[in-house]
Formats: sequence, C-alpha cells, structure tokens
Amino acid sequence: MTASGIADRAVEILAARERARFLEQNPKSVTLAERARHSLFGGVPMHWMSDWSTPCPLFVSRAQGARFYDVDGHEYLDFCLGDTGSMFGHSPAPIARAIAEQGANGLTTMLPGEDAVVAGERLAERFGLPYWQVATTATDANRFVLRWARAITGRNTLLVFDGCYHGTVDDTLVRFKEGRTVHRPGLLGQARNLAKYSRAIPFNDLQALEAALAQGDVAAVLCEPAMTNIGMVLPDPGYHQRLRELTRQYGTLLIIDETHTISTGPGGCTRAWNLQPDFITLGKPIAGGVPCSVYGCTAEMAQAMQIVRQHAGEHGEVHGHSGMGTTLSANALAMHCMRANLEEVMTEQAYAHMLPLAARLAEGFRRLIDKHGLAWSVTELGARCEFQFCAKPPRTGAEAEAAFHDHLQQTLHLYLINRGILITPFHNMTLCCPDTRTEDVDRLTDTLDQALGELLALPGARIA
Repeated sequence: MTASGIADRAVEILAARERARFLEQNPKSVTLAERARHSLFGGVPMHWMSDWSTPCPLFVSRAQGARFYDVDGHEYLDFCLGDTGSMFGHSPAPIARAIAEQGANGLTTMLPGEDAVVAGERLAERFGLPYWQVATTATDANRFVLRWARAITGRNTLLVFDGCYHGTVDDTLVRFKEGRTVHRPGLLGQARNLAKYSRAIPFNDLQALEAALAQGDVAAVLCEPAMTNIGMVLPDPGYHQRLRELTRQYGTLLIIDETHTISTGPGGCTRAWNLQPDFITLGKPIAGGVPCSVYGCTAEMAQAMQIVRQHAGEHGEVHGHSGMGTTLSANALAMHCMRANLEEVMTEQAYAHMLPLAARLAEGFRRLIDKHGLAWSVTELGARCEFQFCAKPPRTGAEAEAAFHDHLQQTLHLYLINRGILITPFHNMTLCCPDTRTEDVDRLTDTLDQALGELLALPGARIA
C-alpha cells in the first residue's frame, strides 16, 4: 500500500526507530504503564488514552501555559491543549486563582450565585443569544438541546452530518454509507437502532440537505460550523446561509455546536459568520478546563421551552423530571471559573495573539508540503490548522476520512513527541493558545521538516 506518495515500508522503518527511541528515553513512563495495567483497564483511566502514537502511554507530571512536562522530566510544546479543553493554555492565572477562591467557599450547592448571573450576561453579549443554561459537558448540552428541540417541534428526527462530532450523544453516532444512515463503526453496546430517529447526510451537499428536510420530520439540524474531528472540513461559500434558509423553510430548528470552532474568535463562528442559530452549544474550554458546558437560545425558543414545560407538568404546573440536568450541573466551582474565563482569559486580546500564530503555522505547513513535493493540503480555522494527506482540502467527512493514513500520521506524531512536541492525536490538527510563541511555531515546522526529510531519504520511500 501507499499513501500520499510515501511507501508503507519507509514509514515502518522510521516508526520502528522512533518506538525504540521513545522506550529508551522514557523509563518512568514505561514503568508506570506496566504498573497501571494491573488496576486500570488498558493501563489508562480512559481507554482512548492508549490510542496515541507512543508504544506505551506518556505520563504527565504537570502543565502550564503552552507546555507540559512528563514524569521523566521532558518538556513539551503543546499544540493539542487537551483537544481544546485547554484552548487558552494550561492553568491560566485567572483560572488558578478562581479555583483557589472557590475551593474555600463551597464547590456545589444546587443553588445559583452571582457568578451565574454575570456568566449569563457575558455569554449573551458574546454570542448574541439572550438566554442560557449550564451543563457539565458538551455531550450533556447537546443532549439537553435535542430534547428541547423535539419537545418544541413535536418531531423526532435529528439531522447530522456524516463524520460529525458532538461528544457521545447517542443520536449523533451515525454515518452516511451507500445512501443510508448506519451506526458508526466501533460503536459498542447500543441496543436500539439509531437510524430510526437520526439521519446523516454529507456536509456541503445542499441537494442532500433539502431532500432530508423536505420529509417534514426533522426536529433539528445539529451542526458544527466546520467539521473538526474527522479532519477539518470547511463549509462551502454560502452553505450556512442556505442551511439557515432551508431549516426555516421546513420548520426545523438549527443547533450550532461551537465546542471546537470557538477557535475562530470570541463569539465563535456564530458571531463571525452570522449563523443565526435557534440554539448554540459549547463545552470544553468555556471554564478554562474545569468541566462545564453551556447552551444558549433565542427569545422565541425560550418562550417555546416555557410552554412545553407547562404542558409536560401536571395540571399546567411547571415541575417534574425533564430528563435534563445533573446534580453537579452549574456547580459553584464551574460557575466561578467560567466567569473568570469569560472576563479575563477568553478575550479579544487572547485571540489577537493566537490567530496570527496559527496563520504562521499553516503557512509553514504549506512551505513544507511544497518543499518536499507532497500532494497534501492545509486547512485553517481561527487558532487551529491541520495538514491533511490529500491534494485539495476535503469538502465532506468521507473525503477527509479517505485521506487518513493512520500509520504515517502516528509515525510523524511519535517523531514529534520524541523531540518534545505534541499535536492532536487521531489526525494532524494543531491549536495555538495565548502562551504559544513564534519560536514554538517555528520549532514545530522545523521538526516536521526534519521528520519528512528523514522519511523521504529512506530507500524506496517516494512512490511516483
């Protein structure tokens, strides 16, 4: 097999070298990995933590700003940043201060404080939607909004895009294959047929979009403004405008999931691209890395939510279990950190630093691709960018997936890790934070240049 003009045999030679190097220079991680096998399933606290490119898990001792340190004492430039959870750097000073302040003043009470009011006001100013609710994860926020959408519209079907990412919401774990909706590969323990009330279509396909909506049964479209987890896929010009027109035409609500695309700017793509959603959801980075998520809605949706709550209660009273919310939702610690994050961390000034660095990184990737004569491309979205193993940026999730070459990708990632640089696993995405420096960006491109040079210098590496 070949991928992107590079022979698999050459990739394996470089990978073998890098695996040996990792094991040699990380003895404490190796020891911890062996110890962990006896108490943690797969040797890690969450099973996907063993899916990185390293031959055993890399154990972290601490993280600060755009850097983290492993148990063997190595320093790393971090362009993964907790896959957006630490989008504004690890432990920003205002978040560390907020944690210490609230730690002495109660962590959770099931009652609101002033922080909640201020956070709601800041969110409304930032995104333009007047009403907000707080949950714990983006998965929860998406689940809860989907319940509201079904209750408001009286419809059951959810429309998503093939290759989408909305956390672990069951209804979204579907793919579009051979003209029909099927369960996502690898899905475990699902007892019901998700395709009964979920419909997947290709991104950027307006004909498929209108055909799906015209059936008249779609409660909501749940949409990332740009796809970010199957490889970055940007919308075609005018796509979102037509999406909004069609959802309104067919009585379908529009939910915009900004959890990853908040990298675009302080108001995400919603503000930058004037998306006009009925609901917006946002998770990981909203409280500076402390578990927290939010969802916002228009005044019209808030009124409709109140009506369906009254209808669901007994004798017209608003009470009962809606199936939304958990005991730790909107806890005092999360609210205090979210307020600090919105006011002091997630600022216009932060983005003014991040965005030019990401643009510099994207341009650096393009220079490397041209220098080495590779049929690859680069996609940018605000503070994040990605190099992809295809000649043109993909337009659909299927095209992005077709460009994957897991072995090549993991080998390049391992090469970077062995030289103190981390990028997002599972694809080639990078993220710049307010603590990222120009020299950090240049070191990443220089090190990737070195990796490609060594790889392509191997006998028979380049395939015509």
